[in-house]
Amino acid sequence: MQEFRVRTRTRTELVDITGDVLDAIQKERIESGICLVFCPHTTAAITIQENADPDVVADFLAELNRIIPFDDRYQHSEGNSAAHIKSSLVGCSEMLIVEGGRPVLGTWQAIYFCEFDGPRTRTVLVKACSSREKDPP
Repeated sequence: MQEFRVRTRTRTELVDITGDVLDAIQKERIESGICLVFCPHTTAAITIQENADPDVVADFLAELNRIIPFDDRYQHSEGNSAAHIKSSLVGCSEMLIVEGGRPVLGTWQAIYFCEFDGPRTRTVLVKACSSREKDPP
C-alpha cells in the first residue's frame, strides 16, 4: 500500500491527484490489475471527474454547496455537518483498472481529492493489486 498527503487551501476544493495515484501504482510495480484509491477522512472524498475545463470542477463544488449549505441548523456541534454529508454522497474511494502500469481513465477524466472541511493536510491511500489472468485451455 502507498500513501501520500494532499494539502488543501480552502474550505471546499477539488485537487487533481491523478499524478500521485500514477506514482503510487508505479511504486507497487503493477502492470495489470486493479487499484483502490481511498480517503480515510469523514469530511473528504475521492471522485473521478473531467479535467479539461476547470468550470466543471467549479460547478460541481458550487452545486454541492447549494444543495448542502454550510449553515442549515445542523445538530452536530463541530459545525461541519455539511462536510460529512458531502463526503458520504460523493464517496470515500474509487476503484480503477490498471493496464500498462497506468490507471485506465477516459480522455478527459482525472482523479480528484475532494475537500469539504478545509484547509487541511489529508492522507490518501492507494492499494494496487495485480491481476492473475488464467491461460486459455
